[in-house]
Amino acid sequence: MPTNEAKRKYDIQYAKEKLKRIPLDVKKEKYEEIKAAADNAGEPVNGYIKKAIDERMERDSQALSSTAAASATVQQTIPDQPVIS
Repeated sequence: MPTNEAKRKYDIQYAKEKLKRIPLDVKKEKYEEIKAAADNAGEPVNGYIKKAIDERMERDSQALSSTAAASATVQQTIPDQPVIS
């Protein structure tokens, strides 16, 4: 079997086991905007979108951590109030 055929079979098997496709529909005009931005960044569209997703997830994670830390700080600074029976 030629190595090209073996590589093709490996690639197909790898994709089945390790990858998940995410369909993304955008209007043609929006695609052109994304493509232009990706070209300006010197990246393929797929890589540009993946990087944008990673950056958004990192920002959201940091914001969530900041909110949780602020909440914990507020809880620590408010003294316990006595229970009146």
